[in-house]
Amino acid sequence: MFALDPRLQQDTLPIGDFPLCRLLLSNDSNYPWFILVPRRDDISEIFQLSVADQQQLWQETTSLAELLKDSFDADKLNVAALGNVVSQLHMHVIVRKHEDAAWPAPIWGKHPAKPYSAEQVEAIRERLRLVLTDDFKFEEG
Repeated sequence: MFALDPRLQQDTLPIGDFPLCRLLLSNDSNYPWFILVPRRDDISEIFQLSVADQQQLWQETTSLAELLKDSFDADKLNVAALGNVVSQLHMHVIVRKHEDAAWPAPIWGKHPAKPYSAEQVEAIRERLRLVLTDDFKFEEG
């Protein structure tokens, strides 16, 4: 049974589900920072997924990145699967802009997280509703 790592649960806001991955929004309004978590048990590395799931993960990651680039007018997208702090496999898809708080450095450890307001989260959800396809199911609430 799939369970989200407690640290991811604590630091993110749920958006919904692709066929394979749960989509989360990092609760840090310094950057539009999304996280994809394959809904598979006890997986910490991409190679531990089946070949079909690996392909699905890359499809969902690249699809999301493309949508975010256009929707958020990104100058660059950072896409990474690090897992040094949270071992559960997850992909970071981070919208970067030349004027963001950490540009051009990596975002980790640069600035304290600045939580989203309820209005900001709803605005992001509405923006995503315009671009995410039928294979995405938004979480209610």
